[in-house]
Amino acid sequence: MAGIRNFSITAHIDHGKSTLADRLIQYTGLVADRDFQDQILDNMDIERERGITIKSQTVCLPYKSRSGEEFILNLIDTPGHVDFSYEVSRALASCEGVLLLVDASQGVEAQTLANLYLAMEHDLAVIPVINKIDLPSADIENTREMIEVDLGLDSDGAILCSAKDGIGIEDILEAITKRIPAPRGEKEKPFRALIFDARYDSFRGTIISCRIVDGTVREGDIIRLMSLGTTHKIEEVGVFRIAREKRPSLSAGEVGYIIAGIKTVSDTRIGDTIVHDADPMPPALPGFKEVKPVVFSSIYPIDSDENSALADALEKYKLNDAALIYQRDSSAALGHGFRCGFLGLLHLEVFQERLEREFNQGIIMTSPSVEYKFILANGDEVEVDNPEYYPDPGIIVKSLEPYIRATMMMPERYMGAVMQICLARRGVNSHFHYPTSGRIELFFEMPLAEVIFDFYDKLKTVTQGYGSFDYELLDYREGNLVKVDILVNGERVDALSTIIHTDRARTRAKQICDRLAEEIPKHMFKIAVQGAVGGKIIARSTISAMRKDVTAKCYGGDITRKRKLLEKQAKGKKRMKSIGKVMIPQNAFVSVLKTNDE
Repeated sequence: MAGIRNFSITAHIDHGKSTLADRLIQYTGLVADRDFQDQILDNMDIERERGITIKSQTVCLPYKSRSGEEFILNLIDTPGHVDFSYEVSRALASCEGVLLLVDASQGVEAQTLANLYLAMEHDLAVIPVINKIDLPSADIENTREMIEVDLGLDSDGAILCSAKDGIGIEDILEAITKRIPAPRGEKEKPFRALIFDARYDSFRGTIISCRIVDGTVREGDIIRLMSLGTTHKIEEVGVFRIAREKRPSLSAGEVGYIIAGIKTVSDTRIGDTIVHDADPMPPALPGFKEVKPVVFSSIYPIDSDENSALADALEKYKLNDAALIYQRDSSAALGHGFRCGFLGLLHLEVFQERLEREFNQGIIMTSPSVEYKFILANGDEVEVDNPEYYPDPGIIVKSLEPYIRATMMMPERYMGAVMQICLARRGVNSHFHYPTSGRIELFFEMPLAEVIFDFYDKLKTVTQGYGSFDYELLDYREGNLVKVDILVNGERVDALSTIIHTDRARTRAKQICDRLAEEIPKHMFKIAVQGAVGGKIIARSTISAMRKDVTAKCYGGDITRKRKLLEKQAKGKKRMKSIGKVMIPQNAFVSVLKTNDE
């Protein structure tokens, strides 16, 4: 084990994590130059386009140090977004050290701090790396000061590099061999391994990525997944060298994969412990928990005939994404669909985009919501993630909504504008501190429902792109929540109902009514679009009727002739309104769900 080093690269979004991983792979000669491509570990189109890592990757790098020693460096790449923080924590639990990447032009950001705290929780060796030193806007001395003051790390030990130009790559590799300890674990002990990722292969089933903590595992062994209690026979073990490379066995300290005929990713759990079935129960590895979705949305096919195709697409998608949960749902306006749960808003966006690209499914999504809790008069507590199941207001004693602690970092001059956004979204318990001169770290406790729409976009806008944002879930707190219904021509449109705080109800209802009035085409009768809380109308927009000019044939003569014709027309319109049905086009639903303007 002395020649093994297990490490990860963590950074704020867009600080160059994937680029540095590319350079390390190139430097160690794992991939020939002709086969190389940028973001080689990101194998989804959407990851390449957005420049983010969604699915964790692992790669085993051979390295010969300056002193001539041979090392195996296991790079366990992690997702970069707050939605996937549990996956990041399990990947870090598989390592002994991390490279903490800091952008020389932007300095320490909110997620840099969050990643440092995660690394410290797992008692990892932290090597600060200052990246992008080639940029004209790079401020190395100021970045060193931030590492010293914000992060409490020794800035003298920070390595300067430019992942794009390949500067400082050898220094990083040397630091990994010298400053990150060798893995701990004993080969003689009963076998235990930590699952930190799993992916689906259409030929082999689920491929488990794991870190061997104790003991040895080889082909033919019978293993047990502790949280599920299921047993499987191992078909193959090996390591990741970009492609999978088969090995006779894996021992303590190594990182690799196990193929054991597991049919779907849902049949595994990230953070679970694998043991030999023959062993008496060894203690499970700490830190395992079930990941629960926090954002919910219903999806419907654009064409109702496509429902079975959407069901098939979801089933295939679920093979690769165990975090997605879904169940059948229906709406009077949009027909049959599915209610889905996501880890966060990025997870939702990725899901929507992959469904359209990989499975060619055009879908309509309802407005994202969070899970609320209601305590009823009989003492029961109900959890509601769909406005359809909002309890009778008469029996609700207390309404509870999830709160988060938001951490924002930005240049000092934007503090007023950012505080204004947070206060408008019911932020409380604010406090701040100045990590370095000119930069401010701002903390707010806010309802999750106020953040999942467009908070991050607004923050980036008012800080001209310099603001960074990170959050963690806190608890449920009491709030005055109501259900807003949208009525079109007196009929409730269930797909547009939403649960919202009383203070925001009228604003949101007015937004929806105005947008619907723009999108619904004119009918032969006047249409009222209304927002209602219970029986009380709180917002309204009117779509005027299409009118034929019935007085065109009257030239001259008495005014009573024109009035008679207009009255006759009005009676016809009234009769039409009572029996007429309003056709709401699909794009009206889509436009309403995109309306997040303040």
